[in-house]
Amino acid sequence: MSDGWQVEHGIGEERAILYRGNRAIAARIRWPGALEAGEIAEGTLIAKPKGAQRGRARFASGEEALVDKLPRDASEGADLRFLVTRSRIGEANRVKLAHVRPTDEPLRPAPSLADSLESARPMRAFPAGDWEAIYSVAAEGVLRFSGGSLHFAPTPAMTVVDVDGHLPARDLAFAAIAPLAEGIALFDLGGVIGVDFPTLEAKADRKAVDAAIEDALADFDHERTAMNGFGFVQIVSRFARPSLLHLLRHDPAGAAARLLLRRAERLEGPGSVELAAHPSVLARLSEEWLAELKRRTGKELSIRPDPALAIAAPHAQLIAA
Repeated sequence: MSDGWQVEHGIGEERAILYRGNRAIAARIRWPGALEAGEIAEGTLIAKPKGAQRGRARFASGEEALVDKLPRDASEGADLRFLVTRSRIGEANRVKLAHVRPTDEPLRPAPSLADSLESARPMRAFPAGDWEAIYSVAAEGVLRFSGGSLHFAPTPAMTVVDVDGHLPARDLAFAAIAPLAEGIALFDLGGVIGVDFPTLEAKADRKAVDAAIEDALADFDHERTAMNGFGFVQIVSRFARPSLLHLLRHDPAGAAARLLLRRAERLEGPGSVELAAHPSVLARLSEEWLAELKRRTGKELSIRPDPALAIAAPHAQLIAA
């Protein structure tokens, strides 16, 4: 496997993995359909307080977005052209609207992963197990390392990372730094990331941890606070799209449906394809997606609801014709 970004064009999603030395070191996922960062689309201004530069717009799909940098003379009901600066972000119990701003640039669709990633190369399938491993870790939200673990949890204010383990506090803090950098890249995290390290009493120890974090995140464009007396560090970066954590936590059935299609597409041999999953997962399979699966595989499809299956454990298999 050569170094660089590799992209799979899946059904209902695009997937990308960054390889370095035959090792997957970063990942990204795209679910087309909603407003996405980089897209320019026309919409209608549906709300704007008098004299304000912020408001709300509605687009042809029915999706709404928060608008910034409006001209002061812009009025409700006006049709405008908008640049999407941040996709909508799903959380456990709500969705943060996409962010847009007016523009005079020509209309354009959102970039594909291949277009947005430098020197990305399309491929039919990642090496066996690579995407599954990333998906499994993201779905659980836990990265384990010798002596401890990191627990990642998206919240309305930030993604919180809890450092846990049985090592002495100083050793645990240092041991968690490399996995932290790995998790940020693997989960495609952005925005505010709050890391709860163990409390370090000595100021010299906190400074040493700060320096180690700086080295570990040297390739990640961000700003960062120094560790405070309680072991808390804030990392802030651009937040343009939902991370793997956000997508899998907000829509686990939708994520599982896409995973099921990927598994089915990789089946080889004679027979028809059976898709077995929890009913909530099967409900997310659109006719368009199923038609595309049939086209790609050239096989007949059958669907078997199984309420006993966990949402995150859909199953695809070949059955005799």
